[in-house]
Amino acid sequence: MTTNLVMIPGLLCDARLWAHQSEHLADIADCMVADITGAESVDELADSVLASAPEKFALAGLSMGGYVAHAIMRRAPGRVTRLALIDTSARADTQEQLVRRRQLIDMTNYGKFRGVTDRLLPILVHEARLAEESLINEIKKMSEHVGSEAFTRQQHAIMGRPDSRPFLIEYGVPTLVMCGRQDALTPLEHSQEMAAAIPGSRLAVIEDCGHLSTMERPQAATALMRQWLSYG
Repeated sequence: MTTNLVMIPGLLCDARLWAHQSEHLADIADCMVADITGAESVDELADSVLASAPEKFALAGLSMGGYVAHAIMRRAPGRVTRLALIDTSARADTQEQLVRRRQLIDMTNYGKFRGVTDRLLPILVHEARLAEESLINEIKKMSEHVGSEAFTRQQHAIMGRPDSRPFLIEYGVPTLVMCGRQDALTPLEHSQEMAAAIPGSRLAVIEDCGHLSTMERPQAATALMRQWLSYG
């Protein structure tokens, strides 16, 4: 019997973020990649995911996808059978992060959207992978596919998200918290914080890996998700 698995991509990401998982978990999961480009709040995005998702499903979110996953857990926890929070955080933005996001929005508004991805790359992937042309090209293709208008909507949604930490203790499903050891965008301490607060959760760290773990270390990420889908 297969499990319904809904995977939510991060900022400027699409189904390519989950390509390896979609292919290599297909024997145990009916995989669906959600679209989170159409609204300016995490609650609206959560509602759009819920509207298209099966009645019961396992839920995985990476980065911004994790922010939307937190909103789903607040709005419809009974529909989620298990949860994977990947390279993400339960915290709201700091003032410094808000300033950086506004700067990126300004760059986009001034017609410099293509420069946004180049500016973000050093904090998106492990420094050793920056010269890996195939990986970097896939990341840039995702960014171009999402586009500038959706990027601006996504940034507004991220900026307006609440602090989800007070709700973590209420998560009552088998939960995997996974993070690249060298994640510079949502550092390991954020994953450790979530794992410590979610009852019975499992923390998994992928070595030599930055923020986009499902693309940077796809075999490791898929193996951990396979275990997560099987335990509990």
